[in-house]
Amino acid sequence: MVSEPDVAAFLTEDKSLLRLITCGSVDDGKSTLVGRLLYDSKAVLADQLTLLEADSRRFGTQGVQLDLALLVDGLAAEREQGITIDVAYRFFETERRKFIVADTPGHEQYTRNMVTGASTADLAVILVDARRGVLTQTRRHSYLAYLLGIRNIVLAINKMDLVGYDRATFDAIVAEYRAFADTLAIEHFVPIPVSGLVGDNVTNRSDNTPWYGGPSLMEYLETVDVGQVAQQVAPFRLPVQWVNRPNPDFRGFAGRIVGGRIAAGDEVRILPSGRTAQVDRIVTMDGDLPSAAAGQSVTLTLTDAVDCSRGDVIASTSSPPQIADQFESTIIWMADDEMLPGRSYWLKLGTQTVTANVQQPKYQINVNSMEHLAARTLELNAIGVANLSTDRPIVFEPYATSRELGGFILIDKVTNATVAAGLMHFALRRSQNVHWQALDVGREHHARLKGQKPAVLWLTGLSGAGKSTIANLIEKKLSLLGRHTFLLDGDNVRHGLNRDLGFTDADRVENIRRIGEVAKLMTDAGLIVITAFISPFRAERATVRQMMAPGEFIEIFIDTPLAVAEGRDTKGLYKKARSGELVNFTGIDSPYEVPDQAEIRIDTTAISPNEAAEMIVSALMERY
Repeated sequence: MVSEPDVAAFLTEDKSLLRLITCGSVDDGKSTLVGRLLYDSKAVLADQLTLLEADSRRFGTQGVQLDLALLVDGLAAEREQGITIDVAYRFFETERRKFIVADTPGHEQYTRNMVTGASTADLAVILVDARRGVLTQTRRHSYLAYLLGIRNIVLAINKMDLVGYDRATFDAIVAEYRAFADTLAIEHFVPIPVSGLVGDNVTNRSDNTPWYGGPSLMEYLETVDVGQVAQQVAPFRLPVQWVNRPNPDFRGFAGRIVGGRIAAGDEVRILPSGRTAQVDRIVTMDGDLPSAAAGQSVTLTLTDAVDCSRGDVIASTSSPPQIADQFESTIIWMADDEMLPGRSYWLKLGTQTVTANVQQPKYQINVNSMEHLAARTLELNAIGVANLSTDRPIVFEPYATSRELGGFILIDKVTNATVAAGLMHFALRRSQNVHWQALDVGREHHARLKGQKPAVLWLTGLSGAGKSTIANLIEKKLSLLGRHTFLLDGDNVRHGLNRDLGFTDADRVENIRRIGEVAKLMTDAGLIVITAFISPFRAERATVRQMMAPGEFIEIFIDTPLAVAEGRDTKGLYKKARSGELVNFTGIDSPYEVPDQAEIRIDTTAISPNEAAEMIVSALMERY
């Protein structure tokens, strides 16, 4: 047995590696069990081991239980410091194998942390308190583990000492779990009766369970086959992490091989471009290699000067991955705020980062019954299936085929917070059948014909702020200057294009998405587009900005205090909202997010609408 090793040396040592996750409900004893594994295998740091042994002599098993939990459980310190509970990783090894253990919190609100740990695990140890049996969180974690591709599952029925090592209790829990596992098509799991506190069946088989004839937990972990060889015989895949150019004569493409093998002289395909090339060298810090396999980080040089950059995938020519921009996927929602269908998020898959829109879920999954439930959105910890689209084609594989090219995260564009994890199922057929048609007359020609540069003047602010009045004056002034314009007004658009939308947050998101697409088409026609929409969310305004060419989107904040806007109330909407007749009204029971960096701010309490319009037109003309 050895002490806890240096991570770099640990990962490079020539010994099989098992990545596992411990999960289950709160207080099932995960951290104590992991501590027992480390303690009994003598795989803890020397000073900690001495302390544990001293406590064992002084206080017996209760003292060991306390120190075992403190050794591996970050919860106590995190509660004291008021920081987010995360995944605690532990590295240790025995004579037969190396281990990376992800100890994840059992609290439902930290399901995202469990997903983080499971995303790279080969095996899951699902703990069940023998006194409480199979709980909702047991089912949720089992489903997530299976969903994330873990096929080796240990059902560790813990705290058997507290039920008198009763075989009937053990058998009943196994039967209940098996009935649930059958609904997931989990064909095999290994149930083990354990006590993390006392050590029964953790590293050695226990005399307290003579009726149990299976392996101890450590025996199973040391011998289980996790199929690591299969990854190396899969088709070759290398997502490009960066382009390595230490000098003008060297250009290499660096990354970690996530599937298959590669050798100098092999022909490869660069995706998504589809160009082919031949591998010249396989470069590492320790020198060139004749070949490399999945799990190794290398730099490839190619014999041909092909275009290849971060986010591209270098792959086998005979069996390349797929390319598409519309997919069906499973979404695991991780944010406190519910998912807003139609909102744009950053989608990060491997080394690729693109803009993605998620549609309304097809259904949500009940983790207790596996029933498919109707859903308009997904809330915290919900799991559902939905279609999504990306702003450009990406290289992918179904998650069942490749975790690295099938698993993704969604990131909020405003806060940069990770809001969801996702698993690719398949490309939608329509994404393969719809292609961009190249046109001979482009946006530059349209703009030259009109003698102007296209732009979007995006007026945003509360209802009653004066957006429509100012927008109308802007268009009149630009018309007198001979400019070609079009005004999109919030109320007018809802009479036609967006008449099917209400005023929920999700409908507001879709409203602005459609307007953004229309505005983009109008700028392609060379027009100056003026819009007057409340557009309450920063994320949607940022999305429209990203649709436009650099410098074409001009955000104009019509800054009117709520009291002033409500005092005007020309349409009587505030009165209805205050009385409860009108729900989801911005400023009353629906939020308005003030622009962070609007190009123009108009204080309507200080200047007239005509002065505001003149200021905006002058600012636009200065940009020409």
